Amino acid sequence: MKAGAPAKIDLKKTLAHAQLPALPQSAIRLLELSRDPDNGPAEFAVPIESDPGLTGQVLRFVNSSYFGFSREISNVKLAITLVGIRTIKNFALWNAVFSLMPNPKCGPFDLKHLWQDSLRRALFARSVGKHLGMREAEEPFAAALLQDMAVPLLAREAPTAYVKLLEARSEGRVRLSNIERQVFGWTHAEAGAILARQWNLPDSFAVMIESHVDIERLLKRPARDPATFAVALSAHLPSTNDSEWIEAPRFMEYYASAFPSGEPTLAEILGRIDRDFTELGPLLKLASPGKSLVEVYESELAASA
Repeated sequence: MKAGAPAKIDLKKTLAHAQLPALPQSAIRLLELSRDPDNGPAEFAVPIESDPGLTGQVLRFVNSSYFGFSREISNVKLAITLVGIRTIKNFALWNAVFSLMPNPKCGPFDLKHLWQDSLRRALFARSVGKHLGMREAEEPFAAALLQDMAVPLLAREAPTAYVKLLEARSEGRVRLSNIERQVFGWTHAEAGAILARQWNLPDSFAVMIESHVDIERLLKRPARDPATFAVALSAHLPSTNDSEWIEAPRFMEYYASAFPSGEPTLAEILGRIDRDFTELGPLLKLASPGKSLVEVYESELAASA
């Protein structure tokens, strides 16, 4: 190990010693209900309505311009019926996780930028999943949103090491997961999967979170596992905290491999993500990033011309 490099960290011991926040009871109950396909809007409405804060958030979500209903929806059961059980369950889940993640104040780490990146990636993964033939793409949406959820927890538990790792990223010139694997022998993707399983999230979530750093393997047959591929591809979007999109050429190559016909165009997908972020961001109290994805993409095209 090079002089000054972070010391080895035992991942399982670190997570075992960390004070992992518990999911709210309402979110836990929704996950329990989702395991029985016979449960419908009436059953899912009960835990939501027992949590006044969640009720208000769900109704604001459903009445947002993102869905564009012509009349106001004021009933939770009707809201679930209109937008679907998976959509509401995943909204409750990522709303809960947003409220639980610590802000470690660790060097260049910025929790606001992490959440902005996560929402962009979630919207992108859902769109890609649908274009790859998925009827329901809410699972890749939620998994993409949660793919980096272990980073703030790890940075809080090992701040000295993560300051060095985050600085070594050099604005995206090196992937954080590559540095983690080289230094520690594990990645934040593996840590995220452990957290997901500790929270008793569906194992499919844990697999997608764990695999988001393995796009080269998934690229061979993207249509075989579109959800996991969509999450992994989303991980290569530009970070709002970086001044350059270093991975743009590689990202465009991956996208072209998944959509050899050129449809939908990358510009179309990114434009849709920008519009969706503008509509959903305020619900999570997230300001729009300084540069839209389309602006970053067009800058890259101009630079490479």
